Amino acid sequence: MTNVSELQIERRKFKPVLPEVLSKGAFNIEIKKGKPTKSIADQSKIKAIFKNTYGLPEIVFAKGKNQAASKKAVRVGVVLSGGQAPGGHNVIAGLFDGLKQANKKNELVGFLGGPSGIVENKYKLITEELLSKYRNTGGFDLIKSGRTKIETDEQFLCAKNNCEKLDALIVVGGDDSNTNAALIAEFAKKENMDLCVVGVPKTIDGDLKNSRIETSFGFDTATKIYAELVGNICRDVNSAQKYWHFARLMGRSASHITLEVGFKTQPNIVLIGEEILAKKLTLAKIVDNIADIIVKRSKDGKNFGVVLVPEGLIEFIPEMKELISALNDTLADNSDALSKIHSVEEKKEFVFNKLSPKLSSLMKSLPAGIASQLMLDRDPHGNVQVSLIETEKLLIEMIHKKLSELKKQGKYAGKFSAITHFFGYEGRCGIPSNFDANYCYALGYNAAILALNGLTGYLSSVRNLTKPSKQWICGGIPLTMMMNVERRHGKDKPVIQKALVDLKGKPFKEFVKNRDKWALTESYIFPGPIQYFGPSEVTDMTTKTLKYERG
Repeated sequence: MTNVSELQIERRKFKPVLPEVLSKGAFNIEIKKGKPTKSIADQSKIKAIFKNTYGLPEIVFAKGKNQAASKKAVRVGVVLSGGQAPGGHNVIAGLFDGLKQANKKNELVGFLGGPSGIVENKYKLITEELLSKYRNTGGFDLIKSGRTKIETDEQFLCAKNNCEKLDALIVVGGDDSNTNAALIAEFAKKENMDLCVVGVPKTIDGDLKNSRIETSFGFDTATKIYAELVGNICRDVNSAQKYWHFARLMGRSASHITLEVGFKTQPNIVLIGEEILAKKLTLAKIVDNIADIIVKRSKDGKNFGVVLVPEGLIEFIPEMKELISALNDTLADNSDALSKIHSVEEKKEFVFNKLSPKLSSLMKSLPAGIASQLMLDRDPHGNVQVSLIETEKLLIEMIHKKLSELKKQGKYAGKFSAITHFFGYEGRCGIPSNFDANYCYALGYNAAILALNGLTGYLSSVRNLTKPSKQWICGGIPLTMMMNVERRHGKDKPVIQKALVDLKGKPFKEFVKNRDKWALTESYIFPGPIQYFGPSEVTDMTTKTLKYERG
């Protein structure tokens, strides 16, 4: 890393503040074990899959003496798995410093390009000289990342051979990646390998959390980046007062990002996928609801506003979910016949005839471009690539149509001009906020303590996050505790359960309390860029979601 900005140079000097319990290192920590745990659901199935690692107790670290931590030199591997999230380099820094504090001869190696690096035995030795260039920076470019899953017998055998010289493996990832970590931990136990496997919770989507894991790293920074962009749009819309801006935000499986950015900026409309699913709203009803707000604002001469749309919205609409599922089956079952049809319109007609009358009618009602995306954009498994569907454009086209009808009926006399945005990759590799810089460093250091004590099958847990970092509570949560069984590609698979927006939770209730006011007024907030320097009230703000959840 030769080309650096002035801010990067200053951020390298930032010293993360460790939780008090970790500050004296591995040999001054008492390990307190709780009661045996159960998986969140499907206990008998999960127990049968994880015969050697199921039922582990929760772990909490406290001040005290520790004779169990390894005093001999150890070699630890770390892998970054899945999409990037701000703070990944600080996880590696915390892990490195925790290992070196215990024994200067301890070694940390980074597997290159994600889990494929484990299978292919591609790695680099992490040194202080190398790491010093990456402390407190964004991205995963120190060792890079990847989405390979270690799941075949051949992959597990390669992983076993390539990890035999390791004492521990740290997997930094989201729910799927940490499910993989749990499977590797189970495999290592079954094969009598002396390998400790520890996970670290990462995803900007914010859907890897529960009562013990308060948030995944990267969520804080990513939502602050998106909130700056949306806040800028709110300011622009309040200045020009002639456009409706529709911003689609990352988060395919959950709407946490959209909700948090909504709190930070207070736009006119915030769509929450989980609410739409719970209320079984149709696409037409969602369009009607948005059009209703547009009409009401136009009566006050306000032909402008801001709408936030979660990336995975289309999968939360029951009728669209049913259509996508039917399309996946229809296109897979008729792939040979479809390959001989070259015209897109003919392919559509073929598919229309294969669908049920209800679904065929729904697909015909969609804008032509969206119907084509549903038909043509496939992933390697043959499924519709939902994240590529420009949901905000779908909504705008249908809103235009609805407003035209209302205008003919004399119920709408305003103007509707729309502009679209997609904020996704902009947030994944930002320089981490002070919160994420501290949190990630603590997660890595904490993972080192778990590894040095041979506590395999755990997820690094740092809690009490609304308090100053010195007061954070550290320990480990059994990976199997967070699992259920899902049906994937026709087979039962153990998976860490995604956390969706809780419609009974405090954050959503706070949103419901305010959204009617936001809809008709300009209650916009302009958060600006992430503040790295200045008063703690500004630099050390946590997310609104955590504030409401934890008080």
